[in-house]
Amino acid sequence: MVPAIVVIVAVLFVLTVGIKSIRLVPQARVVIIQRLGRYKKTAASGPVIVIPFVDKILPMIDLREQVVPFEPQPVITEDNVTIQIATVIYYQIVDPKRSSYEVVNLTGAIERLTQTTLRNVIGGLALDRTLTSREEINSKMRIVLDEVTEKWGVRINRVELQDIIPPRDVQQAMEKQMQAEREKRASILRAEGQTQSSILEAEGSKQSAILQAEGRRQAAIVQAEGDAQALVTLQQAQAQSIQLVFNALNRQQPTPEILKYLYIQNLPKMAEGTANKLFVVPSELENIASLGATFSAASQDNGSAPSESTAGNVSPISDVAGR
Repeated sequence: MVPAIVVIVAVLFVLTVGIKSIRLVPQARVVIIQRLGRYKKTAASGPVIVIPFVDKILPMIDLREQVVPFEPQPVITEDNVTIQIATVIYYQIVDPKRSSYEVVNLTGAIERLTQTTLRNVIGGLALDRTLTSREEINSKMRIVLDEVTEKWGVRINRVELQDIIPPRDVQQAMEKQMQAEREKRASILRAEGQTQSSILEAEGSKQSAILQAEGRRQAAIVQAEGDAQALVTLQQAQAQSIQLVFNALNRQQPTPEILKYLYIQNLPKMAEGTANKLFVVPSELENIASLGATFSAASQDNGSAPSESTAGNVSPISDVAGR
């Protein structure tokens, strides 16, 4: 019975030692192995063999980038305004040994370092610049934190200001300022719109006046061209009338006495024109009676009355003389 118990105990001991001797480390994680209380090695992912009761495995270390948000912290700006700022740190462990032996409570140490660095950076900035210079603040904090945490085996990848909370009275003042700024921009836009509208109206009036003047000019040109064409047509008609009278007289072969008589007969009609100021009267006034007798004799020789032979020829001459 006793040997059986010993065998069972031995088997259990071997199983326990075997289980304790083999550990599995996940991907992107490492473990620190201590032997008899001293650092022995850093084991990477995969199976790890240790000596039970001699080697000790410290808590697993994650090598992936880690995101740690911190609660809002009160900080004072250069112009003595207390604001609350919440931050987010993105860091990664690059040396597991140093992160385990160089600092206690790595996350707490990073949080305290972030608070002090944030107060130093914000203390040199005014409130307005603090609210508008997040990238500058992030860059300064990352540089300082990376320099300090380098000896801890940690690399600070990014630092972000998650939220900036000014005091309530400052928020109200900022809201009033923003409202006044919006009203100012609205007034400027309305004034610019009215100015643009006035400019467009003036431009429209100018274009309208130009078009009206152009229309009047074109109308005057067309009217002048029409008057000129009418005058040309009238002159051509008069020239044709004169040519007809001239041809008729040439066919009848009038004597100088007849022409003088016709001239004197048309003098009253020529005097009707307002532009006629000077008339040439034949010097042979004493021959007027003989001109009438000669004209009557010539009319009888042609076989027609004087009124009928000269009615169609006198009016064109008188019209030409009057003009």
